[in-house]
Amino acid sequence: MRTAHIITRLIIGGAQENTLFNVDDQHHIHGDEVCLITGPGLGPEGTLEQRARDRGLDLQILPELQRSLNPLKDWQALRALKRLLKDYQPDVVHTHSSKAGILGRRAAYSLGIPCVHSIHGAAFHYGQPGVLYRAYRMAERIAEPWCQHFICVCNAMTRQYLDAGIGTPDKYTTIYSGMDVDRFLNPTRSASEVRQQLGLTDEHIVIGKIARLFNLKGHEYLIEAAPAIVKEHPQVRFLFVGDGILQDQYRRRIEELDLTEHFIFAGLVPPDEVPDYIHAMDIAAHTSVWEGLARVLPQALICGKPIVSFDIDGAHEVCVTDETGILVPARDQEALTSALLRLVADRDLRVQLGTAGRERFTDQFRHEYMTERIREVYAKVTGRG
Repeated sequence: MRTAHIITRLIIGGAQENTLFNVDDQHHIHGDEVCLITGPGLGPEGTLEQRARDRGLDLQILPELQRSLNPLKDWQALRALKRLLKDYQPDVVHTHSSKAGILGRRAAYSLGIPCVHSIHGAAFHYGQPGVLYRAYRMAERIAEPWCQHFICVCNAMTRQYLDAGIGTPDKYTTIYSGMDVDRFLNPTRSASEVRQQLGLTDEHIVIGKIARLFNLKGHEYLIEAAPAIVKEHPQVRFLFVGDGILQDQYRRRIEELDLTEHFIFAGLVPPDEVPDYIHAMDIAAHTSVWEGLARVLPQALICGKPIVSFDIDGAHEVCVTDETGILVPARDQEALTSALLRLVADRDLRVQLGTAGRERFTDQFRHEYMTERIREVYAKVTGRG
């Protein structure tokens, strides 16, 4: 099978890691001919481009493909995509992310190439200005006929798109994001080693969050929960893994609260080191206000850590209250603080929830399983199934 994947940027992020696993599996496990087309991976989030090259993957960088809206650049990117696809002649095109999803689908459609689009997170979502929300929803409606099938990372994405009048149920398949599960089961470094590096001792209870320091990721909710938590449990520490444009803003707010010693900024961490940091946590918190299904939720559970999450998008599909963690209403500061206090105070409950999550979700999120199911979709849309 000859496949072309198209994604806007290959930064360090969930959708990008998911796509890279898909491409890598196709090439190394299934022997497919596959190329990955992306715009420049610029930004403080870091890039996965070198990782793709190190794996011997066919990576094509299109300078015209940029994240921000720019009619001239977008038209140039569409032309460049059509030229590249015409030369490569794939059996199927697989698009990812909003910008690449629209332009890639259009390019494939104009060339008569079957196309699959992955919805890692809705293009229209909470937190967008109204005009952008309506524009992206309209764009998705227009682009819907340009592809043969949608792959969603959780059932919630399917419901959101169907509720917006985009496609019909038979056009959607849910396939959970894949990851290197064994890496999360067997960290390279021990939890005590990582904690020592971070200045943590055995007495500390660590609440961790893995996400870019960026809008809609919700770090501010953890920061505002900290005073009440630290007041009752001064041994609590908050660990932020990731970098981004809001770091200075968050540091200033933490200093205003006189809680600097209770927060640790680990900075940008290579993806293969993320499991080590999760094992160093006692609780994983997910306070984003928009996300398809955050990879950190199953990752934390596979590491045996309980999760506390806002009830957004697909979070409820893995965060089940009193089974694998505690799910709280989105943006509910009081409920978030209460849930974290409950887990901080009860070590046995933390162990119970984390163990149950590991048993329940380990096999379901293996990247090899994800790629097999995605290739079944390819076979269906190309008439090979």
